[in-house]
Amino acid sequence: MSAPTSFDPTALKHDLERWASELGFSRIGIGTIDLSADEAHFLEWLRQGFEGDMGYLWKHGTKRYRPAELVPGTVSCISVRMDYWPQDAADPWEVLADGRSAYVSRYALGRDYHKLMRHRLQELCERTRAAVGPFGYRAFVDSAPVLERALARNAGLGWIGKHTNLIDRDAGSYFFLGEIYVNLDLPPDAGATAHCGSCIACLPACPTGAIVAPYRLDARRCISYLTIELKGSIPTELRRAIGNRIFGCDDCQLVCPWNKFARPSTERDFQVRYGLDRAELVTLFAWSEADFEEKTRGSAIRRIGFERWLRNIAVALGNAPPSAAVVNALRSREHDPSALVREHVRWALAEQAGRAASLSSTA
Repeated sequence: MSAPTSFDPTALKHDLERWASELGFSRIGIGTIDLSADEAHFLEWLRQGFEGDMGYLWKHGTKRYRPAELVPGTVSCISVRMDYWPQDAADPWEVLADGRSAYVSRYALGRDYHKLMRHRLQELCERTRAAVGPFGYRAFVDSAPVLERALARNAGLGWIGKHTNLIDRDAGSYFFLGEIYVNLDLPPDAGATAHCGSCIACLPACPTGAIVAPYRLDARRCISYLTIELKGSIPTELRRAIGNRIFGCDDCQLVCPWNKFARPSTERDFQVRYGLDRAELVTLFAWSEADFEEKTRGSAIRRIGFERWLRNIAVALGNAPPSAAVVNALRSREHDPSALVREHVRWALAEQAGRAASLSSTA
């Protein structure tokens, strides 16, 4: 589709900023689509095997870092940001310190952001079409091979930090990203500059040492990868470091000094559901598959399925303070239909026995 020619790009940009705010986005920016430096970084990351089982990252060839190849005619990228930090959630450090509680990454405590943001991006496109006429576009929210953080950086929404998340000086890093590739030649914003300085707080904070160097993440060791992306058995040598984290991990962001500027979300859909901000591990492990389906409906947690949910909780129970309640919970699934669950339960029971013996010997 050819681009309209009879519109004022600067006026449209101002309209986009106003519409984005009305639609609940916390920030919008226009970026260039030159990702040549990011292409080299991404290919080197793949060559080192840091992607783990995420083989899909090899697909699509050059389309991932050359937007005009993914969507022919693209000349600009509209990037948006939406804050997700749930204001009323339990203190994350308190939950992490309580081995009986389950830690769920703060972004997943409410409803899944994908549909919500896609709907609003579509609305933004509809308003644009009403203003300028038919134009070529495609909107994304984790739905295609897109280097979203690099594009957001180009649009001035933040810089890519040493932990590889996007950081903004005025809002920290607790936000979701979305993009619209357009064939409209819009005035670009100035790209963001980096402000991590000499800070390396995120590197030692990673429980499994996944941040192997500044700006370099080995996904194979990342707890978010291990508890969400990995379909098989969690490597034994990493299980203790996972602690009570059953879905994702926030540690590298929790220690980031810039997150003192993070803004609580105003979106009702991102508020805590089913008490998952501080639920007890034994309670969650007792869920039936029907419970899981009901209580994760509309949640990002649903994507891992019941089997991996139990796998993750079994690891956390193995790391929990020894107690009869924990052992009984684990024994209730010793004969689970899933071999994956049974293997992690056996490990957890052995860990519980070892912890109990250690406490007895020092009593």
